[in-house]
Amino acid sequence: MNTMSHKGYTARVEYDERDNIFVGRILGIHGIISFHGETVSGLRAEFEHAVNDYLAECKKEGVTPEKPASGKLLLRVPPEIHGRALVAAQAAGKSLNQWATEVLQHAVQPGG
Repeated sequence: MNTMSHKGYTARVEYDERDNIFVGRILGIHGIISFHGETVSGLRAEFEHAVNDYLAECKKEGVTPEKPASGKLLLRVPPEIHGRALVAAQAAGKSLNQWATEVLQHAVQPGG
């Protein structure tokens, strides 16, 4: 997946062969914010414009902009996986939160 980032927001980027343009969509928020450009530099400019417009509109409306992630993650997993993860964390001398953070960090790294 190709992505680009601006001010803490990340967008997925794809090429639309039919229309011969690059299209993007901001990820991690409930609203749909999309943009497009004919070149990579044009796409980047439109992405930055979309983020800046979103932030300005939120300020104008007096609402807090959505953040792509709050830092809190609630997972529901089968009890046996929860138990095995807890054992793995304890065996590593870490809390389950520390251990899960490291596992997730490894999973989202390129080539991870």
